[in-house]
Amino acid sequence: EKEISGDLEELLVAIGTPGERGTIKAKANFNVSEDVAALRKAMEGIGTTEKTLIDILTHRSSSQKQAISKAYEETTNRILVNDLKGDTQGNFENLLVALARPPAVNDAKWLIKAMKGTGTDNSILIEILASRTNKQIKELSAAYAEETKKTLIQKLKTEVSGDFGKAILLLAEGARDETSIPHLRQTILEYKNISGKTLQKSIEKEMSGNLEELLVDIVKCVMSTPAYFAEKVYKSMKGAGTDETTLTRVMVSRGEIDMLDIRAEFKKLYQNSLFKEISSDVSGNYGDCLNVICGGED
Repeated sequence: EKEISGDLEELLVAIGTPGERGTIKAKANFNVSEDVAALRKAMEGIGTTEKTLIDILTHRSSSQKQAISKAYEETTNRILVNDLKGDTQGNFENLLVALARPPAVNDAKWLIKAMKGTGTDNSILIEILASRTNKQIKELSAAYAEETKKTLIQKLKTEVSGDFGKAILLLAEGARDETSIPHLRQTILEYKNISGKTLQKSIEKEMSGNLEELLVDIVKCVMSTPAYFAEKVYKSMKGAGTDETTLTRVMVSRGEIDMLDIRAEFKKLYQNSLFKEISSDVSGNYGDCLNVICGGED
């Protein structure tokens, strides 16, 4: 860090290694059979020991949780996710189930739900496809095909159209040139120097609807994915009522990736810690679990 400065240092820190900027990390001395026994005990009989469920599902990496799910099924002939659904309810249930599932399966399930029935929730399509890496898009596409027996591209073609549809389909191919992101970021900064206004403001002035939202979200993700998600989390808790669906989706999907950076951006943007914001907005087991994912007050 002494040798490099400014944007380059920020970029290298942001890239990091997978999981390095997350709050959900692999457990040292991981013992799969101990975890299976603890989960079983927590859900057996009358009442559920929620603290055990929270503790295990927020302190194991995705790969460790998949090992737990596999061993759980082998030893009990039951599906962990189904047992979690049977023993918990509401937002807390949705949160635990998402924590127990592989990230690609979560993304696939959220996309399936977004395109279910009449009309499509384009905001969810935009959030997931604009913010995921090529690798993540390839993995979620495979999970989607496994869940639905259709390809994501096939389904999207029936759901989206026009310029917005073309842009969404391009993102869904998972073939963006990720090496040019620093270049793209510099271009966006240079655009402001030359034109006197941000590219985001220009897009908002010239476009409307879903295409505007998609292009603005891409710009935000190029500039700072953690800041993009900090804003998403803030908006989910702003005003009367809480959008628990968005809050759960963001906290789970970023918990193992860049939650430390989202926390820092949240504080910078809103002069309050994400931890305090969650504490004042949601309560009970759901709130407790979210705060464990958040991981701290700074």
